Amino acid sequence: MADMRSFREAVTAWAAGGPGDSARELAARLPVRAAVLLAGPSDVAAVEALAARRERNLAAEGVCVLPIGGAMSVGRFARLLGPPGLDLRLTGLCDEAERGYYARALEVAGSARHGFFVCAADLEDELIRALGVTRVQELVRAEGDLRSLQTFLRQPAQRGRTSHQQLRRFFGTKKGRKIHYGRVLVEALAPDRVPAPLDGLLTSL
Repeated sequence: MADMRSFREAVTAWAAGGPGDSARELAARLPVRAAVLLAGPSDVAAVEALAARRERNLAAEGVCVLPIGGAMSVGRFARLLGPPGLDLRLTGLCDEAERGYYARALEVAGSARHGFFVCAADLEDELIRALGVTRVQELVRAEGDLRSLQTFLRQPAQRGRTSHQQLRRFFGTKKGRKIHYGRVLVEALAPDRVPAPLDGLLTSL
C-alpha cells in the first residue's frame, strides 16, 4: 500500500535527477495536498513530535513533511512540488540566514502566498530558549548524555560561550543527536511554550 514515506522517497529521488513518474502517481493515489520543506531530519523530528502531541496525523491529512538536504535545495523542491510541478501547497521552516533562499524559491514557484516560518537562529535555538537552559540540561542528563556534555564543555573552544550557545553546539557534535533532541525537546515543552515558528507552521496546515 502506498504511504507518505514512499512518496517522500520518490520525491527525494526525483529531486536528485531521477524520473518523477513514481512521485506523481503516489501524490494522486494518497492523495497529497501539501508539502512542508525542512532543511534537515532534526527539523522533521521536531515537527512530527509536535504533530503527535497535538494528536494530528499529518500523513493521513495529506501533508508530506520533507527534509530537503539544506536550504539551498529549496528551489529545486519548490519547482517539483509547487505549481510548476505537482501543484501542492508549499510551506516550511527555515533559519533567519536562509530566509532569502525560501522567499525566492517560493516566489519563483508561484507559492509565495502560502509563506513559511522563520527561526531567529535555528530551531534548536528556539527550543532551548523556550525550555530554558536548566531544563535542557536536565533533559540531557535524563537521556544519558551528561558525561558527553561535560567532556564537550571542557573543550577550549567552549570557553566564553554562554550555556545556551554551548548546548546548541553540543546537539550538533554527534551524528543523530540533533534528530534525537529535536523530538526530546519538543516533547518536553509546555503547551504554551511552543516556539512561534513551530506553532505557526503546525497551525497553518
